[in-house]
Amino acid sequence: MKSVGVVMGSASDTPVMDGAVEALREFGIPVEVRVLSAHRTPDEALQFARHAAGRGVGVLIAGAGKAAHLAGVLAAATSLPVIAVPIASGSLGGLDALLAMVQMPPGVPVATVAVDGGRNAGLLAARILALSDDGLAAALEKSRDAMAAKVRAADEEIRTRYERGDP
Repeated sequence: MKSVGVVMGSASDTPVMDGAVEALREFGIPVEVRVLSAHRTPDEALQFARHAAGRGVGVLIAGAGKAAHLAGVLAAATSLPVIAVPIASGSLGGLDALLAMVQMPPGVPVATVAVDGGRNAGLLAARILALSDDGLAAALEKSRDAMAAKVRAADEEIRTRYERGDP
């Protein structure tokens, strides 16, 4: 099975990026986690991206706040899919990071999830890997079914309670 490279621009991004790592591990997907900065360690970030496919990485996830150039830098150095996670930081609450990530120039695609959407980034990476892994695809489908069952159970409980006139 291919692994996923999870990169964050700062150690302070760990709480958000843990969501990606946890989602991937739930499906048994190997994860390589690094702290690399597009601005403070650009050579290391580029090297990481350039050699990721050779290490068996199938998707990269990059979380960063503020100027948020990390995902774009990684995408410029690899043909692997790159998923960006804007991190809410600074006075703009992640809007600056979101805008930086969704405005990539033509030819350098970066998929972007919601601000602080680490878990969804992990799930999206799993879906990408599942395109060539039937076992992973089945596990993702089972997980979706379990989520739906929880919502249906909650719906039934709420409807029943309100039909009885309970607040």
